[in-house]
Amino acid sequence: MSEIFFQSATSLAQAIKTKKLSVLEVMDAHIDRIDKYNHAINAIVTMDLEAARQSAKDADVTLASGAPVGPLFGLPVVHKDNVSTKGMRTTYGSLAFQNNIPTQDSLIVTRQRDAGAITLGKTNMPEFGAGSHTFNEIFCSTKNPYRFEVSAGGSSGGAAAALAAGFVPLADGSDMGGSLRNPASFCNVVGLRPSLGRVPVVPSSFSFGTLGVAGPMARTVDDVALYLSVISGPDSRDPFSVASDSQVEPLLNNIETKGIKLAFSADIGGLPFESQVSKVIQGSLPIFESLGCYVEEAEPEFTDADFAFEVLRGVAFATSFGPLRAGKGDLLKNTVVWNIDVGLNLRGEEIARAERIRSAMFLKMELFLKKYDFLICPTTQVLPFDIHMEYPMEIDGTAMSTYIEWMRSVCRITITGHPAISIPCGFSDDGLPVGIQIVGPYRQERKLLEFAKQFEAANPVGLIRPAL
Repeated sequence: MSEIFFQSATSLAQAIKTKKLSVLEVMDAHIDRIDKYNHAINAIVTMDLEAARQSAKDADVTLASGAPVGPLFGLPVVHKDNVSTKGMRTTYGSLAFQNNIPTQDSLIVTRQRDAGAITLGKTNMPEFGAGSHTFNEIFCSTKNPYRFEVSAGGSSGGAAAALAAGFVPLADGSDMGGSLRNPASFCNVVGLRPSLGRVPVVPSSFSFGTLGVAGPMARTVDDVALYLSVISGPDSRDPFSVASDSQVEPLLNNIETKGIKLAFSADIGGLPFESQVSKVIQGSLPIFESLGCYVEEAEPEFTDADFAFEVLRGVAFATSFGPLRAGKGDLLKNTVVWNIDVGLNLRGEEIARAERIRSAMFLKMELFLKKYDFLICPTTQVLPFDIHMEYPMEIDGTAMSTYIEWMRSVCRITITGHPAISIPCGFSDDGLPVGIQIVGPYRQERKLLEFAKQFEAANPVGLIRPAL
């Protein structure tokens, strides 16, 4: 057996249920790993390890009694610091909430606990998830396990780093402008942005918001599928939640890939990319072809997608954080204030135009994916960058004017509304991870995951661990 802390969630769950491993053995292996390396990486920022050990002991008693157990029974998990955990500090990465102790769990936490998972703690994130680089004034920066000098991405950067470092097998996250996909790419793990409503967001200050979603992160596609099966499903408190169905079964089939038609976009509508990113992505095309896939350069039209995303993101920030801006604006970082103000200063005609563009983009992608089975493209435009930078100021000679402009390779996919997964693709010449983004038909997560699993098997670079 490999080290316990790098085993998959599916294998650990099976080992626990068959009593090949005790829950306490699994927990202690992960706690020992955290004790050794979390001080250097800073992925988990609030934790109660003794409570987790006691829960593991209690779980072993439950298992010995013969009581039925859930699909995540005994597995250690961490939650992003923007989901409420009863009795455990939840800061959103903001000084405005540095002493916030929720009195109830978010639904995504409740579902994991009901499935038998054991909470280890909360993962670091940028303030209110603003930006794809994880740092804040409370906990400082999260370092990339593959190289401490570079970013782990964001906003689910703490989650991605925790997975890559072997602190946990599963970690939840959220994604508006790429916050599940960017850190997955930077940390050589798997992040799925599901379709709207697949994973209900409860509670929410913006229940009718349609850009941000919650979703699963793990080290393998199978583990993402298992995790998704637990956290998805209807809830009447989320107006967009969809019923559980065959899209979220925990076990994936090994599908036939011969004849699958893939559209490949090298630059997602003319975006600038660092050459090393493009090199790794281009190098993956023969792997898809070896699977029997037909690969053709094509993409839907992305005209005005950036305008629509940035307007609707502004609306989301103004809705969620506008009152906080008025009362505690001096505690917020400049980019958060800027993004709130973008939303507050929008004209009605701009919002109307953005909604028209988004509707058109959704339809374009739906029609496009009638011709092709999937769209494949780079996840990020850059390699993991210097941890001391707030965000990349230029890409391949093109200046970035805002803190979100460098993330357009994922933001443009967000605005289509379609599910997308980032999975490990390869490494740059100097050893930094690069992920590939696969986009699938709307609300067809199972189809997307089953195809991603085949690419993962043919290109197992996700097994390359950081040299800690």
